[in-house]
Amino acid sequence: MNLLVVDDEPDVQALFEQRFRREIRSGAMTFTFAHSAQEALDFLTREGSNNLLILSDINMPGMSGLELLKRIRAMYTLPPPPVIMMITAYGDQPSYQQAMQDGANDFLSKPLDFTELKAKIAQLAGS
Repeated sequence: MNLLVVDDEPDVQALFEQRFRREIRSGAMTFTFAHSAQEALDFLTREGSNNLLILSDINMPGMSGLELLKRIRAMYTLPPPPVIMMITAYGDQPSYQQAMQDGANDFLSKPLDFTELKAKIAQLAGS
């Protein structure tokens, strides 16, 4: 499973690499990190979306995660668009509703519960 993590926070990469070190070492997961929505779009243009799960923050400078979600859903109609999980510090109902309305497959709030995140990744990877 390939994961693209989109978050402007500088410590996110180290945190994910530490929490998923076993999966990374075994080759079960690979991670790419984008520090902006535009960087994520550039990656998708270059690399495509095969076997890719995108984890994106909502609140980022420039283009928000919700705008990124809309652009990705517009880019990929067939084959089915990549799976999107929106991650945000704003676990409020309007953000949840907007993310789901825009096509997110799931929604998590920060601070992340990595046990829950791993379970959701496994569930989405199996579908």
